[in-house]
Formats: sequence, structure tokens, C-alpha cells
Amino acid sequence: MVDETILDGEALDERQDDRPDDRVDDERHDEDNRLKPEYVRGVREAIERGDSSRAYQLVEPLHPADVADLFELLESHERPRLAAAITDLLTGDVIAELNDYVREDMMEALPPEAVAEIAEQLDTDDAVQLIEDLEPADQAAVLAEMEPEDRAAIESALAYPEETAGRLMSREFVAAPEHLNVGDIIDYLRDADHDELPTEFWEVFVVDLAHKPVGTCLLSAILRAPRSKPLTEVMKRDQTLIPVTMDQEEVGNMFQKYALISAAVVDEDGRLVGQMTADDVVHIVAEEAGEDTLLLSGAGDGDINEPIRDAYVARVRWLVANLGTAVVASAIIAMFGAAIEQLVALAVLMPIVASIGGNAGTQTMAVTVRAIAMNQLTRANTRRMIWRELRVALLNGATVAVLIGVAVALLFTPQLGGVIAAAMLINIIVAGLAGVAVPVIFERLDQDPAVASSVFVTMITDSMGFLAFLGLAVASGLAG
Repeated sequence: MVDETILDGEALDERQDDRPDDRVDDERHDEDNRLKPEYVRGVREAIERGDSSRAYQLVEPLHPADVADLFELLESHERPRLAAAITDLLTGDVIAELNDYVREDMMEALPPEAVAEIAEQLDTDDAVQLIEDLEPADQAAVLAEMEPEDRAAIESALAYPEETAGRLMSREFVAAPEHLNVGDIIDYLRDADHDELPTEFWEVFVVDLAHKPVGTCLLSAILRAPRSKPLTEVMKRDQTLIPVTMDQEEVGNMFQKYALISAAVVDEDGRLVGQMTADDVVHIVAEEAGEDTLLLSGAGDGDINEPIRDAYVARVRWLVANLGTAVVASAIIAMFGAAIEQLVALAVLMPIVASIGGNAGTQTMAVTVRAIAMNQLTRANTRRMIWRELRVALLNGATVAVLIGVAVALLFTPQLGGVIAAAMLINIIVAGLAGVAVPVIFERLDQDPAVASSVFVTMITDSMGFLAFLGLAVASGLAG
């Protein structure tokens, strides 16, 4: 029988007081839990003087995530010197927290056996992230230095496409055959070799003879059930299974939708091959959110550690594309050159129409991209989304049109006020439609809907704004 111990509040407080405090004091962190500039400067001065013992003394109390932050705050030429000063503090936990570009630079500077040693300290999913960015020759050299079992797990993960569950999943999990009872699984968990169990897990996956998941048991359910009770009576048969080929963004959506802590990953035959956990998904969600924001602007990876050449290549192509779209807008203005010469007020006011339309389009586009990413916008409700944004655009357009129309009527003429009000209403409506249509078209073409959509939406709103305003001005007889 399992012994039960109940801790009262006082005893619990005593135990918590006995635990070591992993947090460093305020001498190193500011109120936002970031490393203070003076602390970073102290570490930099120590390594510049060659005072390894002082650098070690400063870094030793830090949490692995803070050590990773420290490396990222240093210049590229300072990082190897700090690494040499704190070799035994450069654990797998630190490496796993490093920015991708910083980690890649550091791994390239280390010999294959050192990288292999670090990788073997990590969970499989973290080790894969460490190795996948290396050049093929470097990958092969590192894998050759690893233990056969670890090497096989990583090679298996690398066989899956990037940003899929198969590449990101952890291969460390606990599975039990369905004929066991609660006592059997408790005894196994207590008696198993420490290396045989994952460092952290929240549930036990129950599998059949073909190693296909038939249910899942939360650890809390196991601990509350009598030892003699079969696992099949404790487990939940309704479970969320993640295919190995599922994109990481879809994995994140599933965890959010079903409030998952962990979930089984199955191969093409439905066999259990790994698990995804909430801590993995937190990184996925953060990565996808940042990626979509950057893609909307065509800024590439947008990482301050990204090599200058890569940043240039990623950004310049969209600036060139934007240059082409700007030429379209300029051509429309050129069509009405004579009208602008006759009424200078047109040149003063037309940027307002284009600017407000661009902002309206960007608002709608951001909502649409988010809805697509969160699976809120699908083929089933696209028409409803378009109709919704059209109504929002009508309300926004009417409000802004009245304001700008009255102002222009007072400053110039009532006729010009009516023209700019009508142009503003037309452009905001077009902007709303474009803000939905452009991302949806990208998605229908199996392209990322966030990829520089703003470039095309801006072209549409600028062109339509100029065309509507100048065209209405000519049509109304204000200029011609």
C-alpha cells in the first residue's frame, strides 16, 4: 500500500525555505528581470583583462537562461573568450537557450567531439535544434562522435521536414501496455533506472500490442486510484493525437484549442513515437507570432544577431518589389498632372487619402493573417469574414470621410470637401476588401499569408486612393 503523508502549512513552508534559491539578486537584474548594463560591462572587462576567475565568479550564480542572454549581449569576438573562461558552466541547458545565430557561431567554433558531448546532455528535441543548423559535413562529424542510441534518435528526427512535429517532438516519454494496473505502473516508475525516464512528464500513454495509443493517464489520476484498478479504467480514451508530419503552427493551435499539457505523436501507421509538451509549444507560439509579424513587413528573420548579408538579401527584395508598386501609384498621379497643376490643393490633400487607406488596409490585413494562423478563418467562413470587414470599413470610412470632408470644406471649398470625403470612403472600403483578399489569396495558393502582404495591400490602397481622389476631382469639374 502506498504511504500517504500530509504536510501542514508550517512544514511546507519549512521545506520551501530549505530549497536553494535559483534567482540571482538585484545586483545583476533590473526590475524587468534583464541583466543590468553595469553587470554586463563588468563581465566584459573581466574577459578583456584575461581575468577568467573573475568572469567565472560573476557568471556562476546565473540561471542557464541568463547565461544565454549574457552571451547574446556580448560582441561576437567576446563570446569565445567567455566560453573559455566558464567551460564547465556551458551546459546543455545554456546551449538550448541560446539564440539560433549565436548558437550556430559557437558550435562552429567548437570541435565535433565537444558539440557531441553537449548534444548528449540535451533532450532529443533540443539536441536536434542544436545540430540541424550545422553544415552537412559538420553534422556528420558530430553524429559520428555520439553514442549509437543518441545518434539514431537524432538521425530519425532529422529525416522529418523542418517545423513539423516529427522534427520537434521529444522521444522521451512513458508508455505502458493496457493490461497493467495502477500498482504495476507505480512500481515501474519508482523502480525504473533514472536514465530510462524523461526528466519531466505529466501523463502515461497507454498502448496496445501494436504500440498504438489507446488512452492516456494523468499522473494525478494514477496517484488517486487504488493499486488494483486496471489502467483501462483510469485512462481517458478520448485523446488528441498529433501526426509526425503536422506543421508546428497547427500543433500550437491544437494545444491552445484543447488546453493540452502534453500530447502523443504518432507515425504514419498510428504508432506512438514521441510526445509534444507545453514547454515546446510555448517556444513554437512565440516563434510563429514573431515570424508572422516580420513577414508582414518583409523583414526576413528580423534577428539582431542575423548576419548583415542575410538581412540585406531578405529585405532588399521586398524593397525592390515595393519600388515597383510605388511606380504604379506614381503613374496614376502622372495621369492627372494637368489637374494637379490647376489646383495645388489636390497635391496637398491626396497623400492623406492614400495614408489613411493604407492604415485601414493594414488593420484588416493583420486581423486576417491572425485569423488564418489561429484557424479562425477557413473556406467555410471566408464570405462571412469579407462581409464583416466590409461593414467595418463602411463605418470607418463614413466616420473619417465626414471628418475630413468638413475640415476641407472649411479650409478650401465645399465641393473639394465632398470630393475628398467620397474618395476617402471609397479607399477605406477598398482597403478593407484588400486586407482580407490578399492574405486569403496567399493562403489559397499554399503560401504563407503573412509574406509581405503589406507590400501588395499598400499598392492597392495607394493606387486606389490617388485614382479615386484625382478622378473625382476631374469628374466634378474642380480641375481638368
